[in-house]
Amino acid sequence: MEPGTAEEPALRHVEKDVLIPKIMREKARVLCAEHVEAFTKCCQESGFLMVVKCREENAVLKECLTKHYNDPTFFEECKQEYLKEREEFQKTGIPAKKRQQKLPTSM
Repeated sequence: MEPGTAEEPALRHVEKDVLIPKIMREKARVLCAEHVEAFTKCCQESGFLMVVKCREENAVLKECLTKHYNDPTFFEECKQEYLKEREEFQKTGIPAKKRQQKLPTSM
């Protein structure tokens, strides 16, 4: 066993291959927001011709997203975020979605 790996929690297949990549996709869309917006605008303006007219916007968007998907540092950052959420769920039993909802101001 390598040094430092004893502290690292084990990840299930679904966590490593589905749940963490989901966080990566959501964060990458935010980081590439200007390209997402440009591609969306192009598609809305082009209608059925979007396949032809929006190639450049699509290529730029894919390049931006792929850069993040292939970045091991970005994966590690998203993994740590997932592990933190998982730990909170194990402590409280409340999913992250519900924890992030605002509490009513008057009770």
